[in-house]
Amino acid sequence: MNSGQRTLTILGSTGSIGKQALEVVSSLGEMYKIGYLTVNKNIAELEKQAMQYSPIGVVVKEEKYYKEFVASTSFKGEILSGEEGVAAAAEFDSNDMLLSALVGFSGVIPTLKAVRKGINISLANKETLVAAGSIITEAAKESGSEILAVDSEHSAVLQSLVGENKSEIEKIILTASGGPFLNTSPELFEGLTVKEALNHPNWSMGSKITIDSATMMNKGFEVIEAHWLFDLEIEKIDVVIHPQSIIHSLVQFIDGSVKAQLGLPDMRIPISYALTYPRRLSYNFPRLDLAEIGNLTFAKPDENKFRCLPLAYQAIKTGGTAPAVINAANEVAVEAFLNEKIRFTDIADIISFVLERSNIIFNPTIDELIEVDYETRLITENYIGSLFK
Repeated sequence: MNSGQRTLTILGSTGSIGKQALEVVSSLGEMYKIGYLTVNKNIAELEKQAMQYSPIGVVVKEEKYYKEFVASTSFKGEILSGEEGVAAAAEFDSNDMLLSALVGFSGVIPTLKAVRKGINISLANKETLVAAGSIITEAAKESGSEILAVDSEHSAVLQSLVGENKSEIEKIILTASGGPFLNTSPELFEGLTVKEALNHPNWSMGSKITIDSATMMNKGFEVIEAHWLFDLEIEKIDVVIHPQSIIHSLVQFIDGSVKAQLGLPDMRIPISYALTYPRRLSYNFPRLDLAEIGNLTFAKPDENKFRCLPLAYQAIKTGGTAPAVINAANEVAVEAFLNEKIRFTDIADIISFVLERSNIIFNPTIDELIEVDYETRLITENYIGSLFK
């Protein structure tokens, strides 16, 4: 074993980001060993990963699948279950890095536990900073934990800021592909299907984040995440539509200069940068050929079509628990759309309705945040139910 070897735990190892992270780890040789791998219920994939990467332990969150895994696995390491197991994996004493690739609010508590122990975070769960940005960033300051976002947009900003003075930033510009409905007429939005919404033109992602991309709530969440990651006023964070997804973000400085990070839409690149930061290592990933691409185009987001984006700006400007409210309402609404209970256009309507009627708590504790998340989900579910009585 290399004396400099580091321990990496991955929360959500069988999702898209988790799988690609393990692919990157394989290419890094002896740089990392795996601490824990966690899943909700995909035990078939977990078995393969456990055999290939020999983690110290694994976690199967759902009890039914935990029992099935214990009864059938050849894995000889520690096997944990439930939210307690995920939390134990996150704050494992030997962790040097935690890759948080869970979906939604479920990433908040385990990530916070790791941050409080001073473990560095590669953050692929943007909802953690959306819902609990002030709590997470304050804990990171106290513990010395470093938080590096895995999102290609935030990685691009980080790379563009290397060697720069943060006080000289005029604004950052996050790029958005516009998703599958960029050129779809608003008159057709009510009839959009789940299959159409899941057909992203550039990226291969999980179903929840793909729907968020189609509504542009994903970009709204990235704006909120950027606010916390780079400690910037929300007025200094812009969004521009860039359908080719080649420029991942830009930073404009006070002298008028603009720096951008370019690359093919390949999540392994920002994952590898987070895992090896501040170094760059050699990989055989496909290379960008600008001559082959030919044209890069840009446009302002149409906030009348993509109403979730201004809702995100509204929430972070309101502050307190408002971002947690839109996150919880969005999770419930997206799930309802995926289950074909509501229309695509209902997602923004539902989030707006819930946000307008929420009692915002400023400077919430983590317990208050958990309660707000729970209550918001109930309110959203009840409202959705009332729409179709």
